[in-house]
Amino acid sequence: MRSWGSSRKQYRPGMLPHPGRSIYMDSTQRFSDRVGDYVKYRPDYPAAIVSYLREVISFDPSRVVADIGSGTGISTELFLRHGNQVLAVEPNEAMRSKAEELLGSYPGFSSIDGTAEATGLPEASVDLIVAGQAFHWFDPEKAHREFARIARPGVYAALIWNERLVSSDLEKEYEDLILRTGGDYKTINHKNIGDPQIERFFYPETFVLKIFDNEQILDLDGLRGRLLSSSYIPKEGAGYEAMLRDLPVLFDRYQSGGKVRIGYETKLYLGRVHSL
Repeated sequence: MRSWGSSRKQYRPGMLPHPGRSIYMDSTQRFSDRVGDYVKYRPDYPAAIVSYLREVISFDPSRVVADIGSGTGISTELFLRHGNQVLAVEPNEAMRSKAEELLGSYPGFSSIDGTAEATGLPEASVDLIVAGQAFHWFDPEKAHREFARIARPGVYAALIWNERLVSSDLEKEYEDLILRTGGDYKTINHKNIGDPQIERFFYPETFVLKIFDNEQILDLDGLRGRLLSSSYIPKEGAGYEAMLRDLPVLFDRYQSGGKVRIGYETKLYLGRVHSL
């Protein structure tokens, strides 16, 4: 297994330029002022994902994982706990720094300033490529070429999303609140990425979709923090004021014992990376 040295060392991209950095600057900077809420209030990913990967692709702790668009390290930590070396590639400095603060004690953790389109990783260097809650920000064609470049032969990519449910009365009203206050929610919602887009990304390889149950149990501060962790929610102005006014009313209507439940489907799209 390739050694990446100290967990506290940062690997800065020097092998490749960042052709997408200027084009995708807005998407890479969207969460800079939301790091605290993102860390505290975003849902984790089910540990069952790792068990599933062990079962279907013989995934084990010896495999090197590239976590692309790793953010504050929610998906990164899932694999660090399994004992893997994880190369966390994240272009946003604030989020990357928070991941380094939170995960620097793991011996397998490495932090890389890079993008999905230009990771800065060596060719044929990784055994699994992961993108948790991030693929919808990528340029698919450029990311596919980069994934193929860094992947060892036969490597899989795992594209993961926590998809918030809109089933219960609470979840439906929460969705309505976001639609009223979330400026570009309809435009950037990851639900706009579906099977056809995933199929084009993996083509000519195929993929499988595995769905896991997930949830958050939140008090009012937690529900507010979860809402504010989303990049499409305003942090000032009329929309923000409307959210602060309406959210406690919504919470009080559905809370039990001072808590509400938000359900998720965690979707895992798994397919081989096609060599170009």
